[in-house]
Amino acid sequence: MITKFIKRILRRDPMVKHTQANNTGAPKRIPKKAHRIDPHLLSKNAVKVTHTLQQAGFEAFIVGGAVRDLALGISPKDFDVATNATPDQVQRLFRKARLIGRRFQIVHVTFFGKGHPEIIEVSTFRALLDNAGDHVAESGRILRDNVWGSQGEDAARRDFTINAMYYDPSSETVLDYHGGMADMQKKTLRMIGDPAKRYREDPVRMLRAVRFAAKTGFELDGATRAPIAKLGKLLNDVPSARLFDEILKLLMSGYSWAAIQGLKDAGLHHGLLPLLDHILDTGADSKGANDFVKLALANTDERIQSGKSVSAGFLFATLLWPDLLKNWKANSAKGMANIPALHDAMDDTIATQSSGMTIQRRFESDMREIWSMQPRFERRVGRYPYRLIESPRFRAGYDFMLLRCATEELNPAIGQWWTDFIATDVTGQDELMASVKNESGSSPSPAKRRRRRKPKAAVPPESAAS
Repeated sequence: MITKFIKRILRRDPMVKHTQANNTGAPKRIPKKAHRIDPHLLSKNAVKVTHTLQQAGFEAFIVGGAVRDLALGISPKDFDVATNATPDQVQRLFRKARLIGRRFQIVHVTFFGKGHPEIIEVSTFRALLDNAGDHVAESGRILRDNVWGSQGEDAARRDFTINAMYYDPSSETVLDYHGGMADMQKKTLRMIGDPAKRYREDPVRMLRAVRFAAKTGFELDGATRAPIAKLGKLLNDVPSARLFDEILKLLMSGYSWAAIQGLKDAGLHHGLLPLLDHILDTGADSKGANDFVKLALANTDERIQSGKSVSAGFLFATLLWPDLLKNWKANSAKGMANIPALHDAMDDTIATQSSGMTIQRRFESDMREIWSMQPRFERRVGRYPYRLIESPRFRAGYDFMLLRCATEELNPAIGQWWTDFIATDVTGQDELMASVKNESGSSPSPAKRRRRRKPKAAVPPESAAS
């Protein structure tokens, strides 16, 4: 009796607007022997969320990219759960749960363990919005999306067939509404429904198409690719913060170079990041910029594929460096002093970038600090080196400098000098300082500076991204 009463209370929510289920068709039920998902790749917390919801009388499935990755034999980075429970009902079932978003309300259920906290994102089945009135703008973009529906409608609302599969850990069954498993076998990325209409609903889907194609190695279906070049201008209407998040996901997908090439092929590379014009320009004058950015992206991809962390501030500092370097040289040619020329170039570069996609301020601060260090690496006299290695962001600036050396923008001997300097003891540092001539041709005296504690041993160049 008590259990039935609790379930009745949880299901009761007079403020929730539900729709009648549309005829979206029955899903194909794929058993374990066909999908071959390894249960060991599942998040225990995601399974706990589905089990708790099912015990309370609701439907609950692992959904989206996690199912796609599991079917590919990849351990997912994130797990999403879809349910017929409303956000308020989900929140009542978990102690560490909070409602997120207004346009698209979801619940974040947080679990704390030995490592970092894990967040399981729980969403309610969404309804089709063909006749949803003020929920859709004239352009077709969805403005509000808190109208609940059936699982079939929810599947039809998802973007690509490979992301519209639902996995039930209790029965180890996959529900496939739109042939996602067959598309995976054909290595095809296909939009559900009319692609042009779906892109108008949410222009970010065009960027997601490119990112998924790069990550999976799948080919975009012809009908899915065709409208992108024409509708790319719709990205101008996407809120800057959301556009930034999507570009960051693309650059940190572990396949950033393939994704950038995909943007070019789809006609989406202009206007998002000025750096893309540098990267994709095949002219001789752009070779240095291309080499620098390609190396930075290769290092980023390698770290991500190895499961290591990456700093967004460091990444954007490298990607915008060619534009900044161009502005810096132009300012110097006008007669500006070196450091003021650099800081003025920073302002110009960031202002130009903001006309497309605005980089968040917390990352902008890291970028400015990394850039500001670069002239200081060439001042290997007096007390400058000792002061520089005590900077909180020294490691990032040092690794950035090594990238410049690797492409011969900066003399590689400078990078080697600094690598030796931070790895040796005080006596070795004195010898390295004595080997450097100051501007007047004399050697700095080690006796005039205060002895400092030996820093930790150098780490590999790619650690700058962490």
